[in-house]
Amino acid sequence: MSLAGHLLIDCLIEQGVTHVFGVPGESFLACLDGIFDRADKIKFINCRQEGGAAFMAEAVGKLTGRPGVCFVTRGPGATNASIGVHTAFQDSTPMVLLVGDVASDTRDREAFQEVNYLSFFESMTKRVERVDDPNRVPEYIARAFATALNGRPGPVVLVLPEDMQIKAVDTTRYPVLARIEPTRAGINDEALQRFEQMLLASKRPFVIAGGAGWDAQSCKALQAFAEKFNVPVGNAFRFQDTFDNHHTHYAGDVGIGINPKLAAHIKDSDLIIALGPRLGEMTTGGYAMLTAPKMQQKLIHIHASSDELNRVYQADLAINASMDAAAKALSSLQAPLDVAWSEWTKNVHATYEANLVHQPILDANKQSIGKIDMPAIVAMLQKHLPPDAVLTNGAGNFASWVHRYFKHHGLIKGHKTQLAPTSGSMGYGVPAGIAANLTTGRVVLTMAGDGDFLMNGQELATAVQYGAKTIIVLLNNGIYGTIRMHQEREYPARVSGSSMVNSSFAALANAYGYVGVRITQTSEFEAQLLAALARAQGTVIEIMLEDEVLTTRASLSAIRQAALQSHQ
Repeated sequence: MSLAGHLLIDCLIEQGVTHVFGVPGESFLACLDGIFDRADKIKFINCRQEGGAAFMAEAVGKLTGRPGVCFVTRGPGATNASIGVHTAFQDSTPMVLLVGDVASDTRDREAFQEVNYLSFFESMTKRVERVDDPNRVPEYIARAFATALNGRPGPVVLVLPEDMQIKAVDTTRYPVLARIEPTRAGINDEALQRFEQMLLASKRPFVIAGGAGWDAQSCKALQAFAEKFNVPVGNAFRFQDTFDNHHTHYAGDVGIGINPKLAAHIKDSDLIIALGPRLGEMTTGGYAMLTAPKMQQKLIHIHASSDELNRVYQADLAINASMDAAAKALSSLQAPLDVAWSEWTKNVHATYEANLVHQPILDANKQSIGKIDMPAIVAMLQKHLPPDAVLTNGAGNFASWVHRYFKHHGLIKGHKTQLAPTSGSMGYGVPAGIAANLTTGRVVLTMAGDGDFLMNGQELATAVQYGAKTIIVLLNNGIYGTIRMHQEREYPARVSGSSMVNSSFAALANAYGYVGVRITQTSEFEAQLLAALARAQGTVIEIMLEDEVLTTRASLSAIRQAALQSHQ
């Protein structure tokens, strides 16, 4: 016999879960007690807020391809965690959120912190279920993992009444069920033949790779296909580690702040091969660079979920296949000795290389700005970080510096090297980086803005408690940069709600137990980065950045001046 709460933990262990992220609550004490008895196999990472905990679980799902697990209490705990659930949904990340709930005999009375979880989570999850029968705990856990993993990966919510968790289960009759592995949809010969015909009939093909379900083997197969057929490959928004950025066929990232010349190439292509991405708003330039519902280009859309095919874009060829099966099938095709688009691929890559050359940003008076050279900062990260370092960030203009200038090596050792929310959620980078270091031990570099850091900076306490080490490069410019950018474009010189007055982030980091340093010029950065890599504890390098340094292409005053002129 076993308590249902203890049985649930055994089920998680069987699924390969080693870390559960959460904030403790009285609604799941039996499950916490189960972790106590199994501390050699599974750890509960006690976070400081459920939003940070959910981001940590989502990050683990991204890194490993297996569902990250978050455990929260009812009501406020669950609603706080919803930000991570929404991110997992939009980013197609496998995740399981376990919610301790009110006891069965108080349900539907608006009991203390009671919430209708089906109506609250339904639109941002693949499944929401309530476990009322303790004997069915193994069934529900296995189904949650299967649902999170299969097709388009995503989050599942399981609601656990507190009285259910303390009931006894005969585990000889209701044993732990075996580890779930995802199903792999393949490509049939007819679809593969049509793919080959469409590719060879084109003159300017372009591959957009991304989405979930990639591993080291499928990425190698994608590279083999690209080399065999000499096609250019761009990575979808915030999936920049799908294809090696150092490769001669790499075209750049297809997302927010896209290289204008790359956008022109994509518009000029005659065949888009979307391999993995669902083709969301950020990757398609607001559905305008690639017009919806029917592109000007021919479209081959390959996705692990049939539900995503022909949902927004009508494809000329829609293929339901896993990334592993698709990439391996494409790499098996026999290419002709010469293809019509060789010069096209060369030119597209040259455009990417040219975009790495930084042009000085000027203010409205055509004067250079700032004491901080952000491309030089990123170049030092490229120089000193190991190839398998994990880069994390939340949402904000600050992220555009690494998105544009940092080169990822592609998936290394089966893990991603970029963790960033395609949902555009602020506050993601700090907790995601902590989870990445705790679960993989790899070097983690988090790029954060001041507003972004303040969303979940308290998780530095979690990092210190569990011995995690991350390096956080924090750009402090005293504004919500992305919002100010849009504000100046739409309502120039009418600043409202986008300014901040900040304390010392270096001092705050020191208070948490990290080392905090502040720099004001580029020449100070390299020594601080090397010291951060060498020391045992985490580091926050606070960079004082002028608000004029607003984007990788234009200054604040230049954006304002252009908007004022256009409004005249």
